[in-house]
Amino acid sequence: MRIIYTKKAGARQELERLRQKLSMQEGVGTEAARRKTVEVFGRPLTPVEVVRTIIGEVRKRGDAAVLEYMARIDGVRLKASQLAVEPAEMAAAAKRVPKDLLDALRLAKRNIALFQHKIKPKEWEFLREKSRTVGIRHTPVESVGVFVPGGTAVLCSSLLMSVIPAQVAGVERIVVTALARRDGTVTDELLAAAHVAGVKEMYRVGGVAAIAALAYGTKTIPRVDKIVGPGNTFIVLAKREVFGDVGIDFFAGPSEIVILADDTARPEYVAADLLSQAEHAPGVAILLTHSTELARKAQAALAQQLAALPRSVQARESLDNYGAIVLTSGLEESLRIANELAPEHLELCLRDAQKALDKVRNAGAVFLGHFTPESVGDYVAGPSHVLPTGGTARFFSGLSVHDFMKRSSVISYEKSALLAQAKAVKTIAKAEGLDGHARSVTVRTNAR
Repeated sequence: MRIIYTKKAGARQELERLRQKLSMQEGVGTEAARRKTVEVFGRPLTPVEVVRTIIGEVRKRGDAAVLEYMARIDGVRLKASQLAVEPAEMAAAAKRVPKDLLDALRLAKRNIALFQHKIKPKEWEFLREKSRTVGIRHTPVESVGVFVPGGTAVLCSSLLMSVIPAQVAGVERIVVTALARRDGTVTDELLAAAHVAGVKEMYRVGGVAAIAALAYGTKTIPRVDKIVGPGNTFIVLAKREVFGDVGIDFFAGPSEIVILADDTARPEYVAADLLSQAEHAPGVAILLTHSTELARKAQAALAQQLAALPRSVQARESLDNYGAIVLTSGLEESLRIANELAPEHLELCLRDAQKALDKVRNAGAVFLGHFTPESVGDYVAGPSHVLPTGGTARFFSGLSVHDFMKRSSVISYEKSALLAQAKAVKTIAKAEGLDGHARSVTVRTNAR
């Protein structure tokens, strides 16, 4: 993992290249993905072209296209009648998984629900002033699709982190999609999580086809109003493509961690946390520090821990392509760079993390102190781990109960209030050349 010295010439350009790697770029794709694209489509399409092709086919042919792309891309061969996962399957899987996993999932559910209930907005919020009332009414989205990413990791935690906030919001219909394995089954761990969460509707379909089915509906999978959940570059692009026809949460792509540390940080802790995201493959892992000794020791700890990591090949690829140790001139510069990167996860492993928090402007989630690893946020802390990536934390926030609720403004004027403010309404309306707007007030204020 290379070290970037901010004092050296060219450092700014290196940091900018790193920032661009984090951003959502249409041409992003791994070499394996490029090979797979040629295999499936017969020509080297860009990720955007792949996404548009699949979505177009699912809109046109429904279940047939979903099943075709499951077979061609993932090697999963099913019939339409086999797509649905019955609650009985979830319950049976919950009996097969180890009790400690079931207990951990239940603890996570409790903490997530507790946090979401705490931050849930009031149903009504009012401002009453003399003879007028204005307010906000919160109502839940009616139907939501939860995309659970597949790939090499079984992300049962992502199911909990998306489903439970929707439940707390009061969403009536929550649909989960999860990629099946080649034999057509979904992992017991994922099914057990669905059982713990109380999922009632689930389909064994993944990838771009799942996003398209949720957005436009098929004979087997009815459409939803909003789609949430993290995924790879193709999923991010698919969500971007269907946005407008359906709501989305935000762009949650490949995982990222930025650790901001000083000389009080333990190098073995820092290395472990960097690897916790690098093993996602791709996963961004960046250390910002003004301690030369920590940089050196963290680099050595990384090499040592990497050798013992089961997913060492994937983690090494991430560190080579998306990793860096940035040696800064001081804490202020580290904070500035962190805000420019706007990472998904930001750890503050500092002498006074609470004080530094005041200067953090852009981050999906912030972890304070030496004993708050990012992994507690991934699993049990309570806030959802579905977070904005690719620098989009500059304008997006992490998934929460708020994402499953709509706000409607409510306005009520009595005649005395309308009379008091009629002149202002008519003045602005006439300035805009909209006489009809002014007349709608005049007919009321002139009425006897």
